[in-house]
Amino acid sequence: MPRPRKWRKVCCLPENNLYGPLNMQYNEESVILMSIEEYETIRLIDLQGFMQEKAAEQMNIARTTVQRIYNEARLKLAEALVNGKILKIEGGDYMLCNGLEKSCGCGGCGRHRFGNQSLNENSKG
Repeated sequence: MPRPRKWRKVCCLPENNLYGPLNMQYNEESVILMSIEEYETIRLIDLQGFMQEKAAEQMNIARTTVQRIYNEARLKLAEALVNGKILKIEGGDYMLCNGLEKSCGCGGCGRHRFGNQSLNENSKG
């Protein structure tokens, strides 16, 4: 029996969840799905400048897990950019932080889109 997946702590949801060429028709073949936790690793490592160890601590997961998630996210970004596909960010195994932690990497969790809703409402996808 596989081990249950651990929820990844995410500070904030993206302001927009759909990116891609402006002149493209939206269809299933042209969409690449990126999970919220993949988005979070890109945000923490590339935008905030965190090392993988610090990002792992922030997300409450192992460094090797952050490395795997980050590599998958970068591959999806590259495929979307190089092949002109639409990138859609949604779903995953995550839990929004409560906004009360001082170690939060997003500047006070001011970008929470759903406030204090339950985990199940935030992470369905």
